[in-house]
Amino acid sequence: MTALTRRTMLAGSAAAAAAFTPFASMMPAGAAAPVTGTQAASWYRYKVGSIEITVVTDGLNQFPLPADFVSNMKKEDVQAGLAAAYMDKEIFFNPYNPIVINTGSKLVLVDTGVGETAFISSKGKIGQNQTNLLAAGFDPKAFDAIIVSHYHGDHINGLIKADASIAFPNAEILVPAVEHNFWMNDGEMSRAPKGRMETNFKNVRRVFNADVMKRVRTYEWNKDVIPGVTAVGTPGHSTGHTSFIVASGADKVYVQSDVTHVPFLFVRNPGWHAFYDQDPLAAEATRRKVLDMVANERMMVQGFHFPFPSRAYVEKNGMNYREVIASWNPSI
Repeated sequence: MTALTRRTMLAGSAAAAAAFTPFASMMPAGAAAPVTGTQAASWYRYKVGSIEITVVTDGLNQFPLPADFVSNMKKEDVQAGLAAAYMDKEIFFNPYNPIVINTGSKLVLVDTGVGETAFISSKGKIGQNQTNLLAAGFDPKAFDAIIVSHYHGDHINGLIKADASIAFPNAEILVPAVEHNFWMNDGEMSRAPKGRMETNFKNVRRVFNADVMKRVRTYEWNKDVIPGVTAVGTPGHSTGHTSFIVASGADKVYVQSDVTHVPFLFVRNPGWHAFYDQDPLAAEATRRKVLDMVANERMMVQGFHFPFPSRAYVEKNGMNYREVIASWNPSI
């Protein structure tokens, strides 16, 4: 029997290395894979009864947290809220997530994102809706209708391209009557305070050009916008801000638009007043009413500014609430 010593082990290792050296020299040199630097096209599908919903991200905006981001709270409190959600305390992350609703007879897009101009200026970080629609298999020419929840730029700017031409040439544009009447009223525009409101009025008039206006039809609250999609008045964030209940059979989802904006701040703290709420007290009352309803009914919520794919449930958490992210399902 051969004794295994350190000397014989080293000798054996050297012999093995020598034996394999010629073959190793014949192998091509390895090269590091280049870093791609881009994310995958982002879309996600699920069913509500017989209705198919596709969440199509418009990207993620990032900017330094403003001191007055929440008008009735100190910046330090908002930073603590971000930290509690494992978010950067100095940077606000704002996702945009339009959805496509396919009822089988109608193909509609709910809200449009920030548009092609923003896509160009941000070098593709936002304004991704058109790109991701194509990746998800949707031709912009195929849409029967665009449903608009309210007239803020991240929801309407994608109605037109950078050259102001129609982005969805065959689609009817369905808008809430209350919202449309407010923003298209010259008297309201003349009384708008300087700053955000004045800027938004100007943007609304820019987006709703003559070609867009030819395609506009208003809808009323508490009625079906299209079969299976009911408009729900949720004012406060804007005068005519609208949410939707998508229902088929026993299934339904609450498309809450901007009732809470990002959940990690405004679901968890419904009494906080975001600086972009037109009527903060009305927005808070609406927010609490909606959160109570979806929590009690255990109804899934689709949020425009929820993290992609922007689906969650809401449950009560003491005097407030918290979001429970819906599970990702690899099948439809």
